[in-house]
Amino acid sequence: MAAVIEAPKFAVLWTQGTNRDIATVAAFEAAGARAEIIRIGTLLENPKKIFDFSGFFIPGGFSYGDHIKAGVVLALEMRNMKVELEEFAFTKKRPIVGICNGFQGLVQSGLLPLGKIVPRNELVATLTNNTSGKFESRFDVHLKPQPSVNKYLKDTNILTFPVDHSEGRFVASENVIRQIEESGQVVYRYCDKQGVPTQEYPANPNDSMHAIAGITDSTGNIFGMMPHPEDNIIKEHDPNWRRNNTMGIPDGLRFFQQITEFVRGM
Repeated sequence: MAAVIEAPKFAVLWTQGTNRDIATVAAFEAAGARAEIIRIGTLLENPKKIFDFSGFFIPGGFSYGDHIKAGVVLALEMRNMKVELEEFAFTKKRPIVGICNGFQGLVQSGLLPLGKIVPRNELVATLTNNTSGKFESRFDVHLKPQPSVNKYLKDTNILTFPVDHSEGRFVASENVIRQIEESGQVVYRYCDKQGVPTQEYPANPNDSMHAIAGITDSTGNIFGMMPHPEDNIIKEHDPNWRRNNTMGIPDGLRFFQQITEFVRGM
């Protein structure tokens, strides 16, 4: 009898204010993986529990009410797991992914783009208020994949992911942006329907510098972006699905499939 290959299991972090945990679990299950919601308090009590999982996913929401600034309190909690998170990503070489509020937490910790948790005075980037001055929520935001060092996201076609955020504008010095671009750390850029990266609103919903929508660390194990792939998992997520007879695998489902396939092959 052939051996049964067990599906990889992902940890989906929950904090007070997280609201995309259940959708993320459903997305991983649709992609052929297993996923378990794990509370931040559980990990803080026993940080080594993270090694029970094949990947660590920080979903969207408003962790701790986004007090102080989006992702800041979450990043402070992550500092208490600095040793374990860095071992998870760089020794075990397992993926850490943050979406929207999760991306904000990764940037506020330093894991993105620096690849290490650092004191706040050593941070080199941030995600700040949308230039539009309002919460941006729409389905049809397009992303152009970039050649990058990321180890599990290898799309080449224009992607469509929804956005829901008010603090999504990626900001860093021109020197830092040049460094991450030259290092292949930019994974996705906001683009128009033709795939041309743009600063124009609403195609670039927050006015992120250099149209940056998602980045990775220099090893390619840690990734974060503002758009929500878990909101484009089934065809019915697309508000125009009845009119679109040529739909293939939804871009969000493919996103989770790629991460699952990478972990399964480790």
